[in-house]
Amino acid sequence: MAWHESVLLNEAIEFLAPGPSKVLVDGTLGAGGHAKAMLQAAGRGGRLIGLDRDPEALALAEKNLEDFRGSIMLIHENYRNLAGRLKEEGRDPVDGILLDLGVSSMQLDQDKRGFSFLKDGPLDMRMNPEDALTAAKIVNEADEKALLEILWKYGEERFARRIVRNLLFERKKSRIETTRELAVIVENSVPSYYRYGRVHPATKTFQALRMAVNGELAALDEFLLTALDVLADKGRVVIISFHSLEDRKVKHTFRDWQTKDLGKVLTKKPVTASEAELSNNPRSRSAKLRAFEKGAE
Repeated sequence: MAWHESVLLNEAIEFLAPGPSKVLVDGTLGAGGHAKAMLQAAGRGGRLIGLDRDPEALALAEKNLEDFRGSIMLIHENYRNLAGRLKEEGRDPVDGILLDLGVSSMQLDQDKRGFSFLKDGPLDMRMNPEDALTAAKIVNEADEKALLEILWKYGEERFARRIVRNLLFERKKSRIETTRELAVIVENSVPSYYRYGRVHPATKTFQALRMAVNGELAALDEFLLTALDVLADKGRVVIISFHSLEDRKVKHTFRDWQTKDLGKVLTKKPVTASEAELSNNPRSRSAKLRAFEKGAE
């Protein structure tokens, strides 16, 4: 399994400003790359609470953070429930919260997870394997209107109608069960100039389905509603997003908080990857980081 490259790592640490007496939260723990850097920067006495909806990611993070065993608390939970879970555990308020939204390399690299059109596996896409909804269920059972809405809203797919029309036709013949089957349907639905472009034609369709399966926009909405409730004065929220809809939500929410004198936006413009990071990690190309400080003057 490939190691997941933590995006905008140095920038995230700079805005979170870890310290020996601070409690930080990584709401999308993954393999623990950001968390490890946060703990290293915090030094002795720094503490971290890590959440992830994927039990495999939590197990891997536990191994990768073994040197910090006495300073960490790992929780199997969707970050949308972060505020409630912290209160339940008696762990609020905290000094900083990080979210790195989107799918991780370790999930993409596993055929069985069904996230990638480059690998043939079951059409799954669940970040939490315990959830009921899969990509196969949506692809085979959603009606035309729902499918179009998913591809337009989450994928901003210009050829959504053609793709959905072919999907409906193919699933009448037999159930669509694998990532390769879906990728071929999408490839055959788009014009040749789009099919052989720089970006794989199935990219937007797979992104849209993944976001729908995992309720990603709804999760972000729920988090933003309660994030400040568990943040200490001068505490910071740092969010790295990879989708224009996510970035827009974060930008507007942070501005709204500032307008209401709840704190200060620390990033006038989104922070993006340096040329050095782009050459080392192409996944960082679409990453945008925004930061907010509660109660800042």
